Amino acid sequence: MYVKTQIIITGTLIFLIILVAIFAPALSPYEYDQTNFANALRAPDSVHLMGTDQEGRDLLSRVIHGSRISIAVAVGTAAMALVIGTVLGAVSGYAGGKTDELIMRTVDVFYAVPDLLLIVLLTLVIGTGVTGIVISLGVMSWMRVARIVRGSVLQIKSFEYVESARALGASPRIILARHILPNTLSPLIVTVTFSVPYAILTESTLSFLGLGISPPEASWGTLASTGWQGIRTFPHLIVFPSIAIFITALSFNLFGEGIRDLLATENSR
Repeated sequence: MYVKTQIIITGTLIFLIILVAIFAPALSPYEYDQTNFANALRAPDSVHLMGTDQEGRDLLSRVIHGSRISIAVAVGTAAMALVIGTVLGAVSGYAGGKTDELIMRTVDVFYAVPDLLLIVLLTLVIGTGVTGIVISLGVMSWMRVARIVRGSVLQIKSFEYVESARALGASPRIILARHILPNTLSPLIVTVTFSVPYAILTESTLSFLGLGISPPEASWGTLASTGWQGIRTFPHLIVFPSIAIFITALSFNLFGEGIRDLLATENSR
């Protein structure tokens, strides 16, 4: 009961966050880039619920707009990790032999390199736009997916119904697509769910390093990085973006844990 309640609550929060990201222009009380230097660094009040920044821009509008970029980065990273990891993991597990060894050694190499270091290097080469950050994060997020898919393929490919399909002349592509990969969905859902908060937090870290989304666009990480400069005198600039990051990352983490625990309970019956 507790696990299902956890899934419902966090799933509802995630749904609301995604809705905010989709309908950001309609929900924002002001244009996210509308400046008014006469209202610069205004504390939260009834007119500007989260206050204003150094250029008099409404912080609530910027946080709402920032959700679009942060969620886009997170979803893009998860999708890229899912595609790369699934393809390489499936090929590795099904082909076996030298192909399997080569792919798994590649996974080990990626794990051996500090992910933030490689992400920073990739970002410097590719660029700091949304696409560049998604590619950089995706390149460092596929390994766990590949290992999970490989393990499932190694287990499932020896099942009787797979052997029957192979004996009937089904190609490896058909066997993987119809008989093996559908049975890896449960662990993949959990893994991909956990990759979303990883992407949001890593993008925030890149913003603190000056490698985040370029102005005037603003993700939550960019807003928090900018707010850090005035944390003592104008704490609202960092508090509200940080709360958005915390709630979103926590919701996805708890949702993933709930799904994992629910699947474990179902499998144990």
